[in-house]
Amino acid sequence: MNINFNEAELAFRDEVRSFLSSELPQDIAAKVKGGKHLSKEDHQRWQQILSRKGWYATHWPVEYGGVEWSAVQKHIFDEETAAFGAPRTIPFGVNMVAPVIIKFGTEEQKQHYLPRILSGEDWWCQGYSEPGAGSDLASLKTRAVRQGDHYIVNGQKTWTTLGQHANWIFCLVRTDTQAKPQSGISFLLIDMQTPGITVRPIITLDGEHEVNEVFFEDVKVPVENLVGEENKGWTYAKYLLTYERTGLAGIGASKAALDRLKEIAGKEVKNGKPLLQDPAFASRVAQVEIDLMAAEITNLRIIAAVEGGGVPGAESSMLKVKGTEIRQTITDLMRRAIGPYAQPFPEAEMELDYEGEYLSSDYAAPLAPHYFNMRKLSIFGGSNEIQKNIVAKMILEL
Repeated sequence: MNINFNEAELAFRDEVRSFLSSELPQDIAAKVKGGKHLSKEDHQRWQQILSRKGWYATHWPVEYGGVEWSAVQKHIFDEETAAFGAPRTIPFGVNMVAPVIIKFGTEEQKQHYLPRILSGEDWWCQGYSEPGAGSDLASLKTRAVRQGDHYIVNGQKTWTTLGQHANWIFCLVRTDTQAKPQSGISFLLIDMQTPGITVRPIITLDGEHEVNEVFFEDVKVPVENLVGEENKGWTYAKYLLTYERTGLAGIGASKAALDRLKEIAGKEVKNGKPLLQDPAFASRVAQVEIDLMAAEITNLRIIAAVEGGGVPGAESSMLKVKGTEIRQTITDLMRRAIGPYAQPFPEAEMELDYEGEYLSSDYAAPLAPHYFNMRKLSIFGGSNEIQKNIVAKMILEL
């Protein structure tokens, strides 16, 4: 198993670096690196740049506008974009619903939805979780009843990330209440402008409006918006989740965050010396760096296995657990580095164009919100407890 890049892969890395150096807007990179607020327009601007280059849908088939990069190329791209401060790709359209449409949708659905995702005309959100149906997703209760050429949808979704920006939502709905829980679910594409849909914000611990509740009251959805077969939605949901979990470990993002942690700890002072020279703090930074190096090697081993024709198994679950713990630890150390100045996190200091006096420093305000925001990593994409159960069954045979 070779985990070193070959000449062609090193040449691709140089091409990515050259592209990022010339095309990534500096104001957006400054926001990402500084942990400042990113707007919907920032994300859309970067998406347009990637689309013009043909690098937005990296795993789609070429005939639909993708580039079909190898696993190694995608790894290199993720690492370099994180290092340069590019925004993360909002996954719900290009990385989640699109693969489902490509594999299970009709040709009409492919021709209609895929170009709109590439162009940015549509912003998608995910309608999976409900109150009482998160990790136990098959318990979902949102109902869709067939009436002629439409389904009538009633129910509620929650933790709908960036749903306030979306004009489309892909939903799991129950279409058969008599079947086994996993057998009575269907996969619907729903226009968010349809009468009967209400979006309510959920303000999280970091003070941000990132997630929402979405309510459906007698919402009429055309039958042609069903993906695949009725009552087969659980199969499509599992297929989609494999894409959601891809990249959750965030190795590239963690490496960029670790560099930022060292930069901050080099500026903060304890007993007259940089905090990074404090033996206790330096030991914690060293431990997370060691964990990150080990996770990166594991990630490369999985990628090499995929390149060799293998299929990721329980290793992906191990990487998800460890990778998310590393990301949480780094944000925790950042918060600790500035001590009590992390507590107030003045909202205005989160803007790149803030011109007032900083409470302590220009990098302090985002640290506590990021710490709180990263707590979510333990539960989304399949909670870490579920991943540990997978490891226990597949490797330990318990």
